Parts: sequence; structure tokens; C-alpha cells
Amino acid sequence: MNDAAPHNHDISRRTVLGAAGAAGAGLGIGGLGAGSAAASEHTGVPAQAHEAPAPKRQGRSMIGVPFQRRSTVRVGLIGLGNRGGSMIDLYLDVPGVRVVALCDPVKAKTQSAAAKVTAAGQPAPALYMNGEHDYEHLLRRGDIDFVHIATPWDSHFEITKAALLAGVHAGVECPASMHLDQLWELVDLSERTRRHCMQLENCCYGRNEMRVLRMAHAGKFGQLLHGAGAYIHDLRGLMFDPKYYEGPWRRLWHTRMRGDLYPTHGFGPVANYMDVNRGDRVVSIVSVGSPTLGLAEYRAAHMPAGDPSYKESYIESDRTISLVQTAKGRVIRLEHDVSTPHPYSRINSLGGTKGLFEDYPERIYIEPDQHDDNWGDFSKYTEWDHWLWKEHANPPGGHGGMDYMLVFRLMQCIRLGLVPDFDVYDAATWSAPVPLSNQSLKAKGMPQQIPDFTRGEWHKSRPGMDSEKPEEA
Repeated sequence: MNDAAPHNHDISRRTVLGAAGAAGAGLGIGGLGAGSAAASEHTGVPAQAHEAPAPKRQGRSMIGVPFQRRSTVRVGLIGLGNRGGSMIDLYLDVPGVRVVALCDPVKAKTQSAAAKVTAAGQPAPALYMNGEHDYEHLLRRGDIDFVHIATPWDSHFEITKAALLAGVHAGVECPASMHLDQLWELVDLSERTRRHCMQLENCCYGRNEMRVLRMAHAGKFGQLLHGAGAYIHDLRGLMFDPKYYEGPWRRLWHTRMRGDLYPTHGFGPVANYMDVNRGDRVVSIVSVGSPTLGLAEYRAAHMPAGDPSYKESYIESDRTISLVQTAKGRVIRLEHDVSTPHPYSRINSLGGTKGLFEDYPERIYIEPDQHDDNWGDFSKYTEWDHWLWKEHANPPGGHGGMDYMLVFRLMQCIRLGLVPDFDVYDAATWSAPVPLSNQSLKAKGMPQQIPDFTRGEWHKSRPGMDSEKPEEA
């Protein structure tokens, strides 16, 4: 997933988080009220009081705002580790895209990425390798239409902020920020600068996810009731591998914060199924966590005595489980576990009054197609594939092609001057479980209010991931 590329403002890449403050600093969380008037209005579920008012809008809404049409999209990439170093290949595969600038303080990675650009027949890109803040010079070039940010989590906000202030559309890997106040600031910045800020959630473009999305919107599952998404991925070996992540930045988050540290892979697709921010919204989250044992046990079994990791004390629950409620009364279950043995799973389930879909393994049970408690074969529903998957049946790139679909569609939207499939309100909503699950755990499972980042515009039905195939010029 996009965690593989992970690489604020004043923290060294190799010592990232080493001098960070206490775990929840800057969370910017309001009161414990969890409901909204809409919950009572739609479902009869009593709304909980004291919903914190949204900050005053500083600009105009970015809902429905198209990109300025470009015959060629000029792209810059910031962060060329595992994720950025692989995503550059996909930008080079998409017609009408030119990679003009690359940035990473590790010169070998930047130079390797530059060699890919010239090998693809494009002019040599400008290189920015002069320390942790050279991205600021890249963003001030004046010829970048879109920047892809693939750096460590706690640098996402500062780099994205700099991009928006420089007038550059920004796509940031997951999560957009670890702090609620920063998510609000990204919303405000996007509205003030009139530049899009997008969470580059590749899982939204998975073939199964897009098929379920279209089936849900066609009513195949009936009235939607519940869904589930997760990031369950045994990362113990990678987190203790000094060559995989640039420094131990990801493992160190487990010493500083409890909660769902990486919710968007599971949350984004289910939010799309349920039209969150497009007719429904999420209003509250409750989180619980298991004991913290997995990383310490793995370290004892695999790391030599004297390894620097023995100075670390882990606090992150091995598994965090959250329940999210929507204004219409639907329930979304989120899970996070990267510290214990488990086959990879994003759960990816959706249930309604006519049946349900469950992934890992994929299976379906909807009336009247299935009966007698026997699961159906999901592969027989290819007629519901999204047009992207019908047009690109065997896409290049990793993660089963979803990475290419994300890049292709985003670049298409910019080239043709279309409204993006998701926006800053989705980025903020999908990332909000990071700080709010932390706060719920601190409050012993008390519900936390999820802000309405749209400031009331979630009521309006509007297009999203379930897009129509555009006319190419």
C-alpha cells in the first residue's frame, strides 16, 4: 500500500520523531459530544449535545470546483523512497504527463528517479536534494501543476501547506495529517488558495472496491446499513528493517500514540459506498484497543542485544477497533493491526437490506441471487466493473493496478479540467480517525465528535468516485 513509501517542518529525515513531543500534542480536539441534529432527523437516533461549531470559513467551498484544463500536466514528486520511487513509473506511463521536478534529501534516490524520467524520453527533471527543506524551492518554481507528496507522516502537513500556499494542487499520501487542527487548516487553505488538496487513497481505485461502489449506488445491496474497513498488515519485519523505512520513523509512532494510525485504506472505500460528504456524513467514533505486546515480542525474538530499538517502549495497541456512526445511523467498523501475525486484509465489507459483500476472500450474498445461506461468486458480477477497469483491464504498477488507476484518473481530471473524484473534505474526514481514535482511547472508549469539514454541504448529493467516462478532446 501507500505505506510502502513513507518517508514538520524542522525534523531531520533520519531522526524524524526522535525529538517529537508528547503523543497527542496538537490534536486540537473539541468536546466529547458525538452526534448531530441530522442523526435524529434521519434515523430517530438521539443526537448528542455540544457539537463544537466549525471554524468560520475563510474562503469559498471547493466542492464541485474543476481543475484548470491542461494539455500537459507538469508534475513534481517530493519523497522518493519506497512509495515515491515506485509511483514515478506510473506518472511516466500516463499520456499527457511530464515529470519536471524531483525532491529527496537522499541524493541516490533522487538521481535514480531522474534516470527513469530520461529513460522514458522526457527532458531531465530539476533535482532538489539539498536537505530537508529543499522542497520549498521546488514548489516556488512556478511551473508545477500538481505535486505528489510521499514523505513520512509527520511531514505531510507542512509540505502540503507549502504546496497550497505556492499555488500548486497537492496530492498527499496517507494520512493527510495526524492532528485535527491541521486537518482543519488544510481545509481552510484549500478554500483560500483555490487549490485542491487530495488524499491519494489508492484503495478507492481497487477493482473490487469500484465494483462494490457501483453495485451499492445501483441499489444491489438495498438500503445500506453497515460496512467495515481495515489495515491489517504484519509489518513487524519491515518496521525493524533499517533499510526499508528511512530510519525508524514508522516504528517510533508506536512509542508515541495509541489509536488507528492508518485508517484511510479501509475508511475511504466504505465512505464512498455510503456517499459520506455527499448525502451522509460521519458524526462520531468510539475506539478500543488491545494490549501492546507484538512489537516487543518480535524484538526479543529477532533483534540482537544492544540494538537501539531496545530503548523504545511501545504503547500503541496491537489492534485498535473503532465504530463510526453516520448521520443516517449507519455503522462503519475500522480496524488497525500491524504488530501481530495475520494475513493481509482490508476487510472491505458492505451490508444492506438486500445482502452483503465481504472481501479477503471476496464473496457476496444478495437477494434474490443467493439463498440457502450459500455465498455467491463475486467474479460473476464483472458487468458492474467501473469504466476505468473495463478500459484498463491489465493496468501496470503495484497493488493489483489500483496505483495506476489513481494516477491515470487524477491526471485525466487535470488534463480535461474535471472536478476531482475526491477533495480536501474527504482527505480531512478519512484522516480524522487518527487523532480521534487516540482521544477516544484516552477517554476510555468515550465517543468523539467527528467534525463536519464541509460546513453543512454534506447534505447535497454530488458525484464522487462513481464517475462517468469523460469525452476525450
